[in-house]
Amino acid sequence: MVFSSLPFLFFYLMAVLAVYKLAPLKVRNLILLLVSLFFYGWGEPVYIFIMLLSIAVDYTHGRLVERWRENDALARRVVASSVLCNLAILFFFKYWDFIAGNINAFTGLSIPEFGLPLPIGISFYTFQTMSYTIDVYRRDAPVQKNAVAFGAYVTLFPQLIAGPIVQYKSVAEQLEGRREDLEKFASGIRRFTVGLAKKALLANAIGELWDASIAAQNLTVAGAWLGLTAYAFQLYFDFSGYSDMAVGLGRMLGFSFLENFDYPYISKSVVEFWKRWHISLTTWFREYVYYPLGGNRVSKAKWVRNILIVWVLTGIWHGAGWNFLLWGLYYAVWMLLERLFLGRYLEKLPSALRHVYTMLVVLVGWALFAVEGLDRLSMFLWTLFGGADAYAAVDGYHFRSYLPVLVILAVASTPAGKNLWGRLGERTRSVLTPLLVLASLVLCTASLVDASYNPFLYFRF
Repeated sequence: MVFSSLPFLFFYLMAVLAVYKLAPLKVRNLILLLVSLFFYGWGEPVYIFIMLLSIAVDYTHGRLVERWRENDALARRVVASSVLCNLAILFFFKYWDFIAGNINAFTGLSIPEFGLPLPIGISFYTFQTMSYTIDVYRRDAPVQKNAVAFGAYVTLFPQLIAGPIVQYKSVAEQLEGRREDLEKFASGIRRFTVGLAKKALLANAIGELWDASIAAQNLTVAGAWLGLTAYAFQLYFDFSGYSDMAVGLGRMLGFSFLENFDYPYISKSVVEFWKRWHISLTTWFREYVYYPLGGNRVSKAKWVRNILIVWVLTGIWHGAGWNFLLWGLYYAVWMLLERLFLGRYLEKLPSALRHVYTMLVVLVGWALFAVEGLDRLSMFLWTLFGGADAYAAVDGYHFRSYLPVLVILAVASTPAGKNLWGRLGERTRSVLTPLLVLASLVLCTASLVDASYNPFLYFRF
C-alpha cells in the first residue's frame, strides 16, 4: 500500500485517524503499532516476521546496553552485536544473491542463490533500529523500556517503507508524550496534500518520458539528455513528495519529523547538493560512519579513506548492483575534487555557471543510478556523450509535448512558489489555503482514479 493510492487515502487513512483519535492517550502507541503492522503486511505479510525480529533484537540490545553501561567493554560488545545482527539481516535479503551470483560467474562455483524478494523498506527500518542502540550507548537517547512504544517507533507507518530515516533520539520524547492539537493536525493535512500533489500530479506526469527514453530502440543524444532530465524531476518529486506526505502524516499523529529535502536542484556545488538531498540519509552516514572514523580531524590520507568508505556505503545502501557502487564512487570523487581544490575555483564563477556545473554532475549521476546492468549503462553513457545520432524527429515531439510540464517542474523545484506564498497577507493565505488543499485533493483523486501509471521509485530500497 502506498500513500498515493485510493485504498490508502479513502479507507486505511480514514479508519486509522478515526480509531487513533478516539483511543485513550495511553493506548495510542499500541494502536500505531498494530495499524502500522497491518499497513506493512498489506504488501508483504510474510516479512512482518523480519520486522518483528528487528524490533526484538534492538529492543533487547538497548536494554542490555543500559544494564551493562558501567562495563564499557561489555556495552561495546552489545552495540557491536546489534550492528552485526541488523547488517546480517540486510545483507542476506539485499546482497546475498548479488554477491553469490558474481562469485559464481567469475569462479564457476555454485553458491546458492535464493531469489527472495526484497522486504519493502528494509534499508530504512534497519538503519533506524541500528541507530537506536548506538544512541542509547552514546547517551544521546534514553533506553526505551516499553516494548510497545519501541515497536511503534520502528513500524511507524508514515515513514516505514521509504523514510525519511527517523533517528530514535529525534522522537524519543514524542513517543512518551506528543502535542496533538487542531493546528498541528491541519498543518499535517496541508503538508500531506503538497506531497500528494508532487507525486500524483508532477512525478507521474513526467515519468513516462523517462520510460520512453530508456526503452527507445534508437536513442539519440538529445533523447538521452531529455529523458535523463525527466528522470531527475520524476525522482525528486516522487521521493520528496513521499517525504512530505510522511512529515504531514506524522503531524496528524502528533509527531514532528525532521525535513528530508531542501530544494536540492538549486545547489551550486555537489557538496551543497548533498546537504539538501535525502538529508536523513546523509545525516545518518555522517553521525554513525563518518564521525566515528574520525571525520576530517585526521590525516589527509585517512580523510580521503573516510570519504570513500561513506560514499561506497551510500551507493550500495541504495541497491545491490554495480551501477550503485559506481554511483557512490562517482560522488566520492566529486566530493574529494571539490573539497581539495575545485571548490576554490567554483567560488569565483558566476552563480549561474556554478548551478549549470552542478546540474550536469547530478544528471550524469542519475544515469549511473537509474540504468541497471553494466552493458546497458555503458551504452546509455556512450549515447549521452555523443555516441549516437544527435537528434531525431521523435525528440522534438517529446520536447514540445512535455515542455509545459518541464517548465512547471523546473519552477516547482525552486523556492519561488514558497517565497511568493510568504509575500501574501495572512488573511489572504487563510482564505486560499483550504481552497487550494481541496482543489489539490480533487485533482489528485481524479488523477489516481484514471491512472494506469503510478510507480513509486523508492520501493526497491
